[in-house]
Amino acid sequence: MAQSLDRIYISQVRCYGYTGLLPEEKVLGQWFEVDATLDIDLAPSGQSDRIEDTLDYRAAIEHIRQTVSQSKVDLIERVAQNIADGLLTLKGVERVVVRVTKPAAPIPEFAGTIAVEITRSRG
Repeated sequence: MAQSLDRIYISQVRCYGYTGLLPEEKVLGQWFEVDATLDIDLAPSGQSDRIEDTLDYRAAIEHIRQTVSQSKVDLIERVAQNIADGLLTLKGVERVVVRVTKPAAPIPEFAGTIAVEITRSRG
């Protein structure tokens, strides 16, 4: 990669999903929050002012929402990986950082949040 890439930040995508170790988490579900940073060359769209020359971030948000809502896996690590895999298929995206937060982890006497963050690159 000869040139430096620019970034698109997508923050606080709130989604309802069914991921967790406990059986009730897969049945009742819970809220998750996703943040994503997408490394992409924004020079063409910066010059042209045309959506065709950049990533339409509505597609990225929709992918995040669908992945969270359709995943019935044990770990948020897997959800983050699935989100990253899909975002890397979008036009021009070279690298992603995905953070998945579980605001209400069912852990006794724990009122905090749990989050994982992964970084993945194309190829």
